[in-house]
Amino acid sequence: MNLVIENLSKRYPNGVQALRDVTLTVGPGMFGLLGPNGAGKSTLMRTLATLQDPDTGSVRLGDIDLLRDKHAVRKLLGYLPQEFGVYPKVKAVDLLDHLGRLKGLADRALRKETVEALLHRTNLWDARNRALGTFSGGMKQRFGIAQALIGDPRLLIVDEPTAGLDPEERVRFHDLLSEISESVIVLLSTHIVSDVSDLCSRMAIMHQGELRLVQQPAEAVAGLRGRLWERTVEKSEVAKLSESLSLVSTRLVAGRTRVRVLADAAPAPGFVPADPELEDVYFAVRRGADLRSRAA
Repeated sequence: MNLVIENLSKRYPNGVQALRDVTLTVGPGMFGLLGPNGAGKSTLMRTLATLQDPDTGSVRLGDIDLLRDKHAVRKLLGYLPQEFGVYPKVKAVDLLDHLGRLKGLADRALRKETVEALLHRTNLWDARNRALGTFSGGMKQRFGIAQALIGDPRLLIVDEPTAGLDPEERVRFHDLLSEISESVIVLLSTHIVSDVSDLCSRMAIMHQGELRLVQQPAEAVAGLRGRLWERTVEKSEVAKLSESLSLVSTRLVAGRTRVRVLADAAPAPGFVPADPELEDVYFAVRRGADLRSRAA
């Protein structure tokens, strides 16, 4: 089963063009949607989650028209939004049971079995009788995944799932998402580059409502090899360099500024070749560089 998005566009009443002719095909596994806040990622995720309609375009999940048969899609959909609320005084096991009933699990024994399996899978079994208001941020995110997995979805959408998590919880969450993606389509929307490089076999970079690059992360990085140069400079030099060179990024290293630029050869004295990372691809594409032909 594939998710096929064709020519999707959305303009809000305030004039913001959130999506611009988005076309994308996603198969089973983990797919990363990378972009800054305001790039249009959440608008796309909400559209795919059947929570809003686009102005133009079409979306199919297998044989199902997602925009016309939302009820059928919701049976196959799990969604963890960027922000979601919980009843702080309700126990985790009780809320999952309630959500299971809403999802259509009418058989009590089957629902109990499903809830217990999800609590084990998300490492929340020992906290099942705790009120959700006592959960840490990472525990709440894992609970969010548990509720999204009720009904054995074929499409799982997670929007900025690791924002605000400490390193240990991020690792746990990564392991959980990786396990889930072995059998379903997982769309991971994030502005955290390492989430995509760690988890995703394919990705897209989104900026100003457009898909600027769709590729495997490793191939995207390879497309910068031999074209990325760096040099340590004084902070006062950065503005002048940005006027004459294709600046990719600046970073403080030991109190001094290291600049990275895109060029086919050493752009100026003192620049040396740099080993590219996915973050460099991200910044280069956001600054308008077209890497697709070079990376092919």
